[in-house]
Order: sequence, then structure tokens, then C-alpha cells
Amino acid sequence: MRFKSSVTRFATLSLGLLFAVNALAADEKQLIDSINVYRSQVQRCAGQVSQELPPLAADPRLALSATSIGNLQQAMATAGYPMKNVQAISLSGPRDAPSAMKAIQESFCQIVLDPQFVDVGVSHQDREWRIVLARPLLSARLGDWQAEGQKLLAELNAARTQPRQCGTQSFAATTPLTWNVTLATAAEEHSRSMANNNYFDHKDRDGRTPGDRAELAGYSGGQIGENITAGQDSVRKVVDGWVSSAGHCANLMNPQYRELGAAYAVDPKSDSGIYWTAMFGTP
Repeated sequence: MRFKSSVTRFATLSLGLLFAVNALAADEKQLIDSINVYRSQVQRCAGQVSQELPPLAADPRLALSATSIGNLQQAMATAGYPMKNVQAISLSGPRDAPSAMKAIQESFCQIVLDPQFVDVGVSHQDREWRIVLARPLLSARLGDWQAEGQKLLAELNAARTQPRQCGTQSFAATTPLTWNVTLATAAEEHSRSMANNNYFDHKDRDGRTPGDRAELAGYSGGQIGENITAGQDSVRKVVDGWVSSAGHCANLMNPQYRELGAAYAVDPKSDSGIYWTAMFGTP
């Protein structure tokens, strides 16, 4: 009987510990979700207006101890994260994820709205929080921009075969997009412009909009849409990010769009390293 009682007490303790761990994980996930909602909307931060950004991917290697102090780059190496750039936010005092998000918006909006970052990790202990945002070294072996653009077309068409909820909008499965060389040329030029001039925006350095660029390239269609992202080194990561972002998702599921051109460009001297553009058109 004693043995049985002992096992029962151990099981109770284990369940209690499991509940605490799950609650901790839920807080961290809630904060990551809040950061991604914040990034998905246009924000005013430090006198600037942000672009709608794709979500950050949760990476457990970035969930560093909230109470540890030390060299951040060394911590990245120890965690096995091939870092290009990294930034850490330390908070002391927030009692929960909403309070932590409020502090981030008030004091660290420039960090979480930086388009170069693609991964995030969150950890906290009591009222000590650490949020780590990072961009990895480009590791994927990519084909030329036309080949990767065609892969992006295939992935987007696969996404369009399923009904999807994009934020508050519901979309039915829709018809596949077809490749358009003119839109692809415009997409490559914009990706190259962003990479070589180190910016991330739907407006180029001459103030031209996606519609302007499509018209200048010779596209005769009507409606134009554009998705951009930076820092992602594979088509799969690009599409996963867009599907998770309400505005990008709505563009790729829009049944009015029938044609696509897409491309990437790389510049090692730029903040994000690699930049992607997908241009949607209605013939």
C-alpha cells in the first residue's frame, strides 16, 4: 500500500509540474502571436510608418533563459543557431504576455518591426522576460531567380487549392495562377532594387508603386497586387510566412488574380541578405 501511495503522490507532482510547464509555454506562445499580429499591421513607430510584415517563426534555439547574462553571440553559437544578425529584448516586471507586449510596443517597436528578422524565441521566469529576434545565415542552395520564381508559383498554386481563412476574410479554393514573364521581370527588378539599395518597401526608390512598375514593364492587365518578404532563404519559408499573414494571404488567395511573376535577389551587404517579390495580375 505504501508503494502504491508513493506512486500516486509522484503522479500528482508530475501533473502539477506539467501544468506549470504548459502554462509557461502558453504565455510564450501568446507573446509571439501578439508580436506577429503587431507586425502584420501598419504601425507608427519612432516617427516612421512600418510596412505590413510577415510573421516571425518561433525557433526554440532562440528561447534563451530570461535570467541569464552573457555574450549573446556566444549563446547563439552554443544553441546551434547559424546567426547573421540578432537582437535581444529583456523586460523586468510584466506579469503576463499582454503586459509584456505593451512594454514592447512602448519601448522596443523598432526592433520587432525590423523586417530583417525572421525568427523569434521567448522565455520568461516570474516577471523576467527575454525576447530574441534573429536572422540566420543564408544556407539554402537556390537556383536562379526564374527557377525559384517558378517554384514559388507552384507553392502558391498549391495553397490556392485549399479554402483558407486570411485574418477576418474567408476564401474558397480557387483557380491556379499562370506565369507571366512581364510581371516576373518587374518582380526581379524590384527585388534587385531592394537588395542593392538596402530597403524593404512596396514603393521603390523613385516612388513607384507596384502598379507603376507593372505598367512601366509593359503589363497590360488591370488589377495588380504585390507580396514582398526578406530574409527567407527558401520558397517554402516564403509561402509559410505569407499564408500566416492576413494581407499577404488575401493577395495569394484572391480569385481575381490569374497571373503571377516572382523573383528573388541577394546582396550580402544588405540588412536582410535576400529579398523576394511576387506580383499578381488580372489580365
